[in-house]
Amino acid sequence: MFGESLFDDWFDDFDKEFFGKKNPLYGKHSRNVMKTDVRETEGTYELDVDLPGFKKEDVELSFDNGYLTISAKKSLNKDEKNKEGQYIRQERYAGSMSRSFYVGESVPQSDIKAKFEDGVLRISIPKQDMKVIENNNTITIE
Repeated sequence: MFGESLFDDWFDDFDKEFFGKKNPLYGKHSRNVMKTDVRETEGTYELDVDLPGFKKEDVELSFDNGYLTISAKKSLNKDEKNKEGQYIRQERYAGSMSRSFYVGESVPQSDIKAKFEDGVLRISIPKQDMKVIENNNTITIE
């Protein structure tokens, strides 16, 4: 009868009004999708992106102008019928989402590695040498 919490449905309208329109993918739990951990090692940055319920075929990784973009889309079989009766609550939705990270334009795309396993996308991005920028606050007057 109730959601995960007694107040889930009561706060629904408040959330919608205060935080704006919700992402229909996974309903009100969409804020828990694509949680990302970023880890720095000696030579790489490692990203672990949670994509529960997605298959490898549902996920796309692209790199353009220094931005690494993770996209995922999910569809439901609309022909599926409940033989036991009507749905009184349905929280699974179809839709798409994406998230981008700026990793720099000097990273060769061929050096970015990714693996999808058990609902987690693991991405490895090699570190690039940082350019030293002269820190001179004085402007020469002509």
